[in-house]
Amino acid sequence: MKTTLMVCSGDPEVVWNAFRMGNLMLEQMDDVTMFLNGPAVRYASLASEQFPLVELAKVFTLSEGVLLA
Repeated sequence: MKTTLMVCSGDPEVVWNAFRMGNLMLEQMDDVTMFLNGPAVRYASLASEQFPLVELAKVFTLSEGVLLA
């Protein structure tokens, strides 16, 4: 299945859940593209100990997910 996730929020929890969902879908061998728009583009600056966004983004791209911003 081919899926596109569009994230437009600057809320770290929303971005974190989007990356988690994308990684889960990649584990199921789906083709996933994630488009970050608006405040979500700054996901690295939203990262914290509670929401490790940079690590999730790295796993996403290394798992052949497509990340667009």
